[in-house]
Amino acid sequence: MHWWLFFLVLPCAWAQDALLPDATITPEPSVSEKWNLFTAETLSPFTLAASGFNATVSQATRSAPLYGKHPWRDWAFPKRVGASLGDIVSQNFFSDFLLASVFHEDTRYVRMGPKRKTWTRLGYAVSRAVITRTDSGDPTFNTANVLGSAMSAGLSNAYYPSVSRTASVSLTNFGTSIAGAGFANLMPELGPDVGQWLKKHLPFHH
Repeated sequence: MHWWLFFLVLPCAWAQDALLPDATITPEPSVSEKWNLFTAETLSPFTLAASGFNATVSQATRSAPLYGKHPWRDWAFPKRVGASLGDIVSQNFFSDFLLASVFHEDTRYVRMGPKRKTWTRLGYAVSRAVITRTDSGDPTFNTANVLGSAMSAGLSNAYYPSVSRTASVSLTNFGTSIAGAGFANLMPELGPDVGQWLKKHLPFHH
């Protein structure tokens, strides 16, 4: 088994196990259930993986937060990982727990499923960054995610280096957080399908 296949199969299998069928999603989640969603997302191994990926991209492109050009001089790369982890955790906290509770929004992702066309599913998944449901199940603007992304971007000024504490950096973080939330929905939407395909076609699943 090639190492890259492991990283391909693992997230698809995780998405397949983690996502409940749409019909089993309970209405009107309680505050404690929203807290559990926040902790489950935050403690997922993919949170650390995403932090490492973000830090690698940031280091390679020399983009904010600017801790230094050399990855290991003055611990630049580990600091980038820590900053990215702080961004992800704070956005999860604000969006999926605090603001979701305040605005009575249910930010859990409800999968459209393979009965619909792929392009429809792709558009639906990405749109959930700005559209969600109320606790009672009605569609609504995703205030929790949009405002939570803004709050997370503002909080980053508490731990970013001084050179990166600018309005443009905060606005960039805000935009990329919203976009990232939409594209992250592609894993629970399409991951189970990919996982099923891999199990059928790759020899180490037989």
